[in-house]
Amino acid sequence: MEQYRDVYQATQDFSIAKAATIVNPKIKKKEAKSLLKKIRKELAHLQDIMYAHDRYSVLICIQGMDTSGKDSLIRRVFEKFNARGVTVHSFKVPTAKEYQHDYLWRHYIALPERGKFGVFNRTHYENVLVSRVHPHNLAEEHLPDVVDTDNLPSDFWIKRYEQINNFEQHLAQNGTIILKYFLHISKDEQKNRILRRLNNEDKNWKFSPSDLSERKKWDEYMRYYEEAIQNTSTKSAPWYIIPADNKWVARYIVAKILLETLTVLKDMKYPELPEEIMNNLKSYKNQLENEEG
Repeated sequence: MEQYRDVYQATQDFSIAKAATIVNPKIKKKEAKSLLKKIRKELAHLQDIMYAHDRYSVLICIQGMDTSGKDSLIRRVFEKFNARGVTVHSFKVPTAKEYQHDYLWRHYIALPERGKFGVFNRTHYENVLVSRVHPHNLAEEHLPDVVDTDNLPSDFWIKRYEQINNFEQHLAQNGTIILKYFLHISKDEQKNRILRRLNNEDKNWKFSPSDLSERKKWDEYMRYYEEAIQNTSTKSAPWYIIPADNKWVARYIVAKILLETLTVLKDMKYPELPEEIMNNLKSYKNQLENEEG
């Protein structure tokens, strides 16, 4: 059976222009919803095992252009998870305190504990995407080797990719399973979604004029997404390119890749009770059954 992990994993020669935004052959919305429902149950069961096993953690990184469906995807994919075992972090513009640390600091302190899932809605990759399109943001970092953000050292961004790779490799070597998803929508689909926000009063609050100014920089973002993915899709922290023009299909693909990844962990199992307790289970049951009210 074909593994979605193989189909959608990015390689070093990844081309964003060649990456599909619609699954072909198409999966119907009804079918995707039905498949996702089944996978959610399996994921919830594996979450319970992972929590009890207490050896791994899972970090899920979700990137995408505005309106790519990040928030709704997180809600739907993790709908059946035990809420105590999954934490979602939505990273906004860094605070003054966060700017007083290196750019990875706020992500490091948000990492999931062993046995738990962490979801980064926007991630440490903002620092090689948004900061690439808006290099003046780097001035807030007060870096010793950056005097003029318009004239950065020639190897500045390459070093950032290396730093991110080292960060993720360190996490992987210490038991964190990393999956990075790029929700890839077309420019036309983004236009339609922004218009829906403007035309629907209940969705108006989601709109910001910055959505339009950032949209004008679409080609820049695509160029830097491509470069970042080419330089940071590794064996221990792969990128998956998810066709996202259809939200339900994107949710299903993300969930299926997660399920395929977790089922590879053959050592993950419920811990066994100490022999002394196992030998006395019948006695414990009798104590409860014969308990006087």
